[in-house]
Amino acid sequence: MSAPTLTPADAAPDAASTQAAPTSLLRRLAATPEAGVVLACVAAFIAFALSASTYSSTANLQVMGRDLAQFGILAVGESFVILTGGIDLSVGGLAGLSGILAGWFSVTHGMPAPLAILLTLAICAGIGLWHGTMVNKLNVPPFVITLVTFTICKGLALSITSGTPITGLSDIFGDLSLYYAGPVPIPALIFVGVAVVAWFALERTYVGRQIYAVGGNPEAARLAGIPVARRVTSAYVTSSVLAGVVGMLIIGRLGVADPSVAGTGYELTAIAAAVVGGVSLFGGEGRIVGIAAGAILLELISQGLLSLNVNTYYQTVAQGAVLGVAILADRIRAKYFGSARR
Repeated sequence: MSAPTLTPADAAPDAASTQAAPTSLLRRLAATPEAGVVLACVAAFIAFALSASTYSSTANLQVMGRDLAQFGILAVGESFVILTGGIDLSVGGLAGLSGILAGWFSVTHGMPAPLAILLTLAICAGIGLWHGTMVNKLNVPPFVITLVTFTICKGLALSITSGTPITGLSDIFGDLSLYYAGPVPIPALIFVGVAVVAWFALERTYVGRQIYAVGGNPEAARLAGIPVARRVTSAYVTSSVLAGVVGMLIIGRLGVADPSVAGTGYELTAIAAAVVGGVSLFGGEGRIVGIAAGAILLELISQGLLSLNVNTYYQTVAQGAVLGVAILADRIRAKYFGSARR
């Protein structure tokens, strides 16, 4: 029996499928915002490592790990709120206030440090509950209510301390921020743990899928029986509690609870990391992998510019430019490679 002979018509589909495979792969990569951010992280690290000899040193990487923990944890908390279609501008001020409260409870009132930390985190959770209540019950715009909280937090931090840093903090705060597990700073491990828990909660639990549904279409989620108000409130509570955790890391790293520096401008960096990582400001879209990568990218760029002795003022310009490019790339991606965002 002779072997079957392929005609040109028979061979054409195989050739077409062979050519379509790389194109399909490129389309899938372009349609995934996390892939672009991860590749940008790799490219940024290689570029700065080749340009500055100290950039990839162990000491500099450890500094980046501590910085990343602060911004990254805030970005994870902020992403929960953004996924529901809201925004939390209070996280920077709340991080500063939580550090002041923990130091105040511990030093001024002689409270054991673990109890001071738990009480402070409980207060942060209460603030998140207040945000959720105002948004759900009175329809207060999230931008407004969280901006009010930000202003109050900054004022309370100065009022409690009279503008004077609180010294003599317990060693527990320093242990959280300055110790290592091998060569890895403890704050970096805390960030990884927070990111893993957040990933599991959002992508592997029923509640997490409901949060995405609420951000995608609140009315449809309500009609489907999803407790919209509870999911929105849980997002604000998560954001506030994680801001409190960052406050503990800040005072542990500084060695004092200083109201003039703690948390300043952190809320903008947290929002930028989330947006750069592919989170839609309209809600309902974004993954923890992208958010973590967005925070890493901003930290790589910030430390890279420092290693190159670039003026600190231009670092802010660079971060703004990265955010603008990320938003532009996301809109192009959504228009040509994915479903258009609202």
